Amino acid sequence: MTDGQRLFVGGRWVEPDGGHYAVVDPATEETIGWAPEASRDQVHAACAAAREAFGPWSRTSPEERAAVLGRTADIIASRFAPYAELAQAETGATTGTARAMQVGVGVARFRRYARVEPAEWAIPPQINEAGPMGRAGVMGALAVRQPVGVVTCITSYNNPWANPAGKIAPALAMGNTVVVKPAPQDPLSVYRMAEALEAAGAPPGVVNVVSGESVEVGEAAVASPGVDMVSFTGSTAVGQRIGEVCGRSMKRQLMELGGKGAAVVFDDTDVGSAVAGIGTTFSFYSGQICTAPTRVLAQRGVYDRLVEQLASYAGRLKVGDPRQPDTVVGPVISAAHRERVESYVELGRKEGAVVVTGGERPGCDRGFYVAPTLLADCTNDMRVAREEIFGPVVSVIPFEDEEEGVALANDSDYGLIDYVWSGDVARAFRVARRLRAGGVGVNTVGRNMEAPFGGFKKSGVGRDVGSYALHAYGEVQAIVWPG
Repeated sequence: MTDGQRLFVGGRWVEPDGGHYAVVDPATEETIGWAPEASRDQVHAACAAAREAFGPWSRTSPEERAAVLGRTADIIASRFAPYAELAQAETGATTGTARAMQVGVGVARFRRYARVEPAEWAIPPQINEAGPMGRAGVMGALAVRQPVGVVTCITSYNNPWANPAGKIAPALAMGNTVVVKPAPQDPLSVYRMAEALEAAGAPPGVVNVVSGESVEVGEAAVASPGVDMVSFTGSTAVGQRIGEVCGRSMKRQLMELGGKGAAVVFDDTDVGSAVAGIGTTFSFYSGQICTAPTRVLAQRGVYDRLVEQLASYAGRLKVGDPRQPDTVVGPVISAAHRERVESYVELGRKEGAVVVTGGERPGCDRGFYVAPTLLADCTNDMRVAREEIFGPVVSVIPFEDEEEGVALANDSDYGLIDYVWSGDVARAFRVARRLRAGGVGVNTVGRNMEAPFGGFKKSGVGRDVGSYALHAYGEVQAIVWPG
């Protein structure tokens, strides 16, 4: 158990005005530490510190900023084991996930943005027939990528290393300063990240971390007049409220919101490959991931086989203590979230879905566990097929032909990542281009970490990852002169 954590504001570790609240291990239901509850005044102090630090930090060279990020990656890597143990205790992730996908990806993202990229591009000269002064001439131009300013980063609970690193690292690389408001369920890992940044030489005020269970903390971090941009990962409902606040003062936004990924499975597919990909919904973060293929659209010719094999796959997954090496499915984040997921399964029953496997609470003595659950014979108008459940639950819907499959996939409020499985690669790519989603996986659930990431519709605003994140945390300035 860790002692009461302090806030990180303006380069100082300060006691929280609101005291502390318990951080609970979802696998054991035991308190593992105490997180600080910031007051509104302390949040505004963090924003003011970031504003004061912005000028000097933005004027440092890209190489200087990259050096800080590179040292941060080295420090986190040197503390890999205890950081992974903390991440596992906060989230209930399996050991492999906590090590590789949480802390491991966090290190990789700091290393990625320690690579210096060009911030200026020459634009081909243009011959103007007559400019504002009435004279013709050649005009040269330069596009310059400038930092936005102070960025509030509000992170998700499902990955307290990769998600914050994916915001902080590109924002700092661009010359911004940040105020980080971590998810209330697992903020302790983010404070360890702040320690690494401090040790790596990040100047006071460049990185600030304020946490709390109260919505007041996040609201203050969004509404502060000293903030120029908000980067948020979380639910669509919260994202919409943040967007309303940002719109009043034209704050820039980067929103990674909810998903209800459609997996369109054609009857000529390799069923085993499709099952393995779709099955990650049951295992990866216990389905607590917005990119999961939770809505399976199966062509009639493959429908029965796919349902049968998905049910068999789900039934073989060991649910339990995430610290055991053979565990595949750990707990969800909290008792409240478990009840939410279970309520959706019961709702599916009432709507007419068939619970093929799962649907009952696993026989674990403690911990917030949900059995991998497969709902068959669903229709696209059921709430279990339309709303984000964020748990190990998959809904399967039949379709007849390509036109109906595409129409069903696009009939959703969400559009983050969809998937297509087909033995006909030409058809798979044709269908992929017709799907209204920010990303499409063709015969895979894997991702290219340089490809743009973001959503259509209610799944978000903007794109990040790779070089796209540098654009997301920057403004483009044009400098023009007579040639």
